Amino acid sequence: MAILLSCKNETKSTQEELTNTADGPERTAKQSDGLTLLKGEFVYFDGAAVLQTHADIYGVFITDKMRELDKLVQPYKTVPTDMVPVEIRGKITDKKDNVILWEHKVEIVEILHIYEPKKENNDVVNLSN
Repeated sequence: MAILLSCKNETKSTQEELTNTADGPERTAKQSDGLTLLKGEFVYFDGAAVLQTHADIYGVFITDKMRELDKLVQPYKTVPTDMVPVEIRGKITDKKDNVILWEHKVEIVEILHIYEPKKENNDVVNLSN
């Protein structure tokens, strides 16, 4: 019976460890700062910025950090409307805004990575002749 009791206690301590690592004091500063990691395709054109992820489309607030991201993606664009894959951390909001009409909005706080677009995935509609 001592062996059974020992195994039972061992399982309990494993569950406690999982709980502690998810929400406990070992949580990193980046996990506790209220920012969200977003990976998607970014475009800034004609005064409007958008980040399209696999699940949602976000209107992006025009800030200095957004302008910095726009400068960083320029070398990857062949036309101004090209979308460039990026990885950012930002503050997400669904509050109504007079300028951004998308339901979901994000303020870019940190630029993590810019990826070179894959040519076969860069579908561009060209409206000029």
